[in-house]
Amino acid sequence: MSEGKVWLVGAGPGDAGLLTKKAESVLKGADVVVYDRLVGDGILTMIPESARMIDVGKNAGHHTKQQEEINQILLLEAQKGNLVVRLKGGDPFLFGRGGEELELLIEHGIPFEIIPGVPSPIAVPAYNGIPVTHRDYCSSVHFITGHKKAGEEYDIDFDALVRTKGTLVFLMGLGALDDICRGLLDAKIDPGMPASVLQQGTTAGQKRVVATVSTLSDAVRREKIETPALIVVGKVCELSKKFEWYEKLPLSGCKVVITRPGGKNSRSAEKLRRQGAEVLELPAIRTEVIPDNQRLLQCIQNVKSYQWIAFTSTTGVRIFFEAMAKEHCDIRNLMQCRFAAVGRATKKALAQCGFFADLVPEGSDGASLGEELAKVCGPYDKILLPRAEAGGHEILDEIGKRKDLVVDDVSIYTTTYKRSGYLDERRLFETGKIDCAVFTSASTVKGFVEATQGLDYTLVTAACIGKQTKAAADACGMKTFMSDKATMDSLVDLVIELKKNNQKGS
Repeated sequence: MSEGKVWLVGAGPGDAGLLTKKAESVLKGADVVVYDRLVGDGILTMIPESARMIDVGKNAGHHTKQQEEINQILLLEAQKGNLVVRLKGGDPFLFGRGGEELELLIEHGIPFEIIPGVPSPIAVPAYNGIPVTHRDYCSSVHFITGHKKAGEEYDIDFDALVRTKGTLVFLMGLGALDDICRGLLDAKIDPGMPASVLQQGTTAGQKRVVATVSTLSDAVRREKIETPALIVVGKVCELSKKFEWYEKLPLSGCKVVITRPGGKNSRSAEKLRRQGAEVLELPAIRTEVIPDNQRLLQCIQNVKSYQWIAFTSTTGVRIFFEAMAKEHCDIRNLMQCRFAAVGRATKKALAQCGFFADLVPEGSDGASLGEELAKVCGPYDKILLPRAEAGGHEILDEIGKRKDLVVDDVSIYTTTYKRSGYLDERRLFETGKIDCAVFTSASTVKGFVEATQGLDYTLVTAACIGKQTKAAADACGMKTFMSDKATMDSLVDLVIELKKNNQKGS
């Protein structure tokens, strides 16, 4: 049996973009992931489907597993020879009990590594426009755990904290906010000292209350602030309005679901994140090459007979050219061919193989491609159409209007759908935590439906690219909207417009 190993990995404060590259790399190779509830939803969707996941909870006031049990889980999984990632919100050594988890591993000689995370007491204030240090306001910052056991007094020297005249950041202290404010006031802090509570920072649930130490508790109750939340005390809090930036992003506060093939990063997701959205990528679609594909082999052997090769997906491009290479078919055999592609992404994938598309229709769907091919093909042209086994018939229907054309419709890969094992998407929609689902093809709609079986789809606002995608979402009963153009940028513009309209209606 190979030797196991444990990585203590800081997941940061919640925003998937704040996960470090090293953490992401280790996560991709994990056999087992042991994770907390404070890990952001967007980061959970990055965990490979091959990894076994163990939820150890650890919400404030509710622990699925006690700390001793978690320590034992890490030990036992490593002893089985697994590569284990202990994924923790924030940083594992900043009130993360990472040191406790290492003790048992060291005792049994288990190798380990520490991957620091972006600390929430720095990142969350920054997302709220609060610099925890500023030369004109303070010369120190102090991180304090706000958690205490029920019925016990704080073991905190509030007098010493007040004397530092620095910024004070309390973690896990929302439930004891009254006690914290009282302790500071008893230590003779200025009752008018600016103070804030920052809810769910760096995520779509971000919200802040800025008041003073003497009025903060009442302000938090009025605003119904929820956990997780940080308490920040210090003059720097008054800079939040001046330095705020996250709220100014077009999609700040917006939580979006997008379905993608497993193992692939979505360009759409990245574009949405840049506009401020919290994006959950559901790897609900799996594509697999059809093995021993004699039909494709025959077409490759006779590739010189085709006047056109039409691609309906980036996956189709990749698999076709991989098959050509496997069969030692020289690409010079394609010199007489012209190429058609659905959408910019497929066009780009084709260009990366060294071929520029001769035809890219305005519409990003099979029907549009078939319609345009029927217009431009010469008499008795022969077309090769390598695509998904479950591809729609719209493209064939349109090409079929030209009775003189010959089409070899060849299935080269299958598409299957799977449910997520770690996010309860149904609950997120039913509780109104998701603003919209973004679909870039009819197959992503199918993948989403498979991942959310039992969901009332009338609760889903769907942003769709193209008529075919919208029709698939309409068939499920979703509230559908279609982008003006079949481009990712236009789809992002649609999501921004949906958010504006929702704000006007609320």
